Amino acid sequence: MVEIKLLRYSLNLSELKHILYVLILLFIPAKAHTQDTSLSKKGIKKIEILNADIWEVNEKIEKDLQRLLGNVVLKHNEVKMSCDSAYYFKKKNQVKAFSKIHIEQGDTLDLYGNYLFYDGTLENASVDGNVELVDKETHLFTKSLEYDVKNQIARYNKNGRIINSENTLTSKIGVYYVSDNLFHFKDSVKIVNPDCIMKADTMDYNTKTETAFFTGPTDLNGDSLSLYCEKGWYDTKNDVTHIWKNAIIDNRKQTIHGDSLFFDDKTGYGQSFGNVVIEDTTKNLIIQGNYAWYYKQPERFMVTDRAMFIQVSKGDSLFLHADTISAITVSDTSANGYRLMRAYYGCRIFSKDMQAKCDSLSYSFQDSVIRFYTSPVIWSEENQLTSDSMAIFTKNSQTDRLELYNSAFITSQIDTIRFNQIKGRSLTGYFKNNKLYKIDIKGNGESIYYLLDGEDIAGVNQTKCANIEIYVENGKISEIYEYQNPEGFIDPPEPAKPNELRLKGYNWFDSLRPKKKADIFKK
Repeated sequence: MVEIKLLRYSLNLSELKHILYVLILLFIPAKAHTQDTSLSKKGIKKIEILNADIWEVNEKIEKDLQRLLGNVVLKHNEVKMSCDSAYYFKKKNQVKAFSKIHIEQGDTLDLYGNYLFYDGTLENASVDGNVELVDKETHLFTKSLEYDVKNQIARYNKNGRIINSENTLTSKIGVYYVSDNLFHFKDSVKIVNPDCIMKADTMDYNTKTETAFFTGPTDLNGDSLSLYCEKGWYDTKNDVTHIWKNAIIDNRKQTIHGDSLFFDDKTGYGQSFGNVVIEDTTKNLIIQGNYAWYYKQPERFMVTDRAMFIQVSKGDSLFLHADTISAITVSDTSANGYRLMRAYYGCRIFSKDMQAKCDSLSYSFQDSVIRFYTSPVIWSEENQLTSDSMAIFTKNSQTDRLELYNSAFITSQIDTIRFNQIKGRSLTGYFKNNKLYKIDIKGNGESIYYLLDGEDIAGVNQTKCANIEIYVENGKISEIYEYQNPEGFIDPPEPAKPNELRLKGYNWFDSLRPKKKADIFKK
């Protein structure tokens, strides 16, 4: 009984060993097969070996490792990889490649380097050493590059240089979205081309359209133009710029500010929107408004929507508002010609010593003359001057003389009902330090002038003559001289109806007078 049991027991052990051995043999290939099929189930293809002069497998070192030497060519999906030598990890679906790395994707993208690590499961390539990515007309050079093969996205963070057409772009960090032809740059971004140098903190660049998009503080400097902005874009191929957020354009003659600026350098045409400021520092001029257009050659511009012209002066700047202010360059014997500025519809002028209103005016930079048209009125301290048309002649940004043509009329207020009045065919007023000190009236002179004894009225002088000469002191008429057959009389200090003592053409426009700078915008 005992032997039989022992025999039966030994037989059972043999069976168990045999069964275990068979199971082990079956288990090993089954496990490998399971791993291969798991990749295929996930839709992941294995890396294929298309060529190698020497193909080595050393299971003592690594069963999964295959060593490839000489003219190595690999393929994964639509990507072809070649190199001098490589290690292929079949189960991991990975490759480490060395020397003369060349990755080809599609018909246009080539990636070169000295070392490659490629993960077929993630479809990601890491290339190091003298890296060059070529995509159509775009060449990217860097030390190290991560390339997402599936999504076609290349990244570097150790300085990169891109050559695209005539543009050379450099930055510390960059991302290239190949299918979108778009680069995203960060940190020390710079574009150099024959026309300009551009520097930015953050920038996008489209290699197909050759357009740069600014998303941070940006400077552009060229031979004839410089700009600054914090958002915008620049078409380097067509020299077209659209910038906003603290936008400034300097064309070497004027500086232009605005909420949004557009400029086409080839045509010389530009537009500005919102809080527009055009500064001409050479002539001490400033133009403001909410919309402007501009042409570089021949130089001309137009500003509207709260348009304002400022003649800058240390002592007394002049402010002009009109519905529209424009300027053109007029050709003459000089090399550059001269500028002629026009303002029309509701002109108002304010300075400390003089104010004015009219429907339209022009300002010639050739002779520094401001000409007023359609119901002009000028106020100089206590005196109101009117006529059919007028002209102010300036020197060194100060008023030199004033000329009134046809129906010249001077009015100054004594009290609520009494007004000094002087009229004639034409008038010339002379200024010193922007203050009126002398007036000459020529032809058909008439006057109503109140004689004062201190603050009391001593009488009223009414006169007719050919010409009148008037001297002004501290804004008030101090002396009057009448020439060529003067006729007149003096009324008692209190005439019966002083409010009826009016010369033909009398008007009092004090309610229209700009008494401070803000008043020039009143209708």
